[in-house]
Amino acid sequence: MFAPRPSDVDRHEVILGVDPGLTRCGFAALHARGATIDVVAMGVLTSPSDMDLAERLAMLHGDFESLLKEVRPHAVAVERVFFQSNVSTAMSVAQASGVVLALAASRGIPVVQYSPSQVKSAVAGSGNADKLAVQKMVQRRLSLSSLPEPADASDAAAIALCHIAASPLATRVGAAQGVTK
Repeated sequence: MFAPRPSDVDRHEVILGVDPGLTRCGFAALHARGATIDVVAMGVLTSPSDMDLAERLAMLHGDFESLLKEVRPHAVAVERVFFQSNVSTAMSVAQASGVVLALAASRGIPVVQYSPSQVKSAVAGSGNADKLAVQKMVQRRLSLSSLPEPADASDAAAIALCHIAASPLATRVGAAQGVTK
């Protein structure tokens, strides 16, 4: 299910990006060492749409728990739930997001949420960037030979990259304000 974990990966440098969804939950664990960022694991957790909601959430819970055990992230970055008109899609995304947030928090892993426009701005330079522009920048930043697929995994990688870009600034701002972690 997950890519093999390099033996030299320090868990304090692994960021797990999550693009929450009930049918398709994208994930990307990235290992950041200075300017070098390697993919530890990338993919999609799925559940059948014809399965009972509670069973689907339980399946996501189990799969995400296994993912957390495998990649042992230092932080989890999740796309903040946003919807314009499809309430039922927003509800399932929110439920999946809740599973992810709760599991990470219960393991003591810091969780940060980013809006879609924050992710696009951090990765592609514009909060209005389209999916292809984001995919191309993810490919470039991670030195991938082809566009990352599927789109949910690419989006998760973009979320992790957003956190990698934003976290040094957040640490400096917190230190300036006297906040310690």
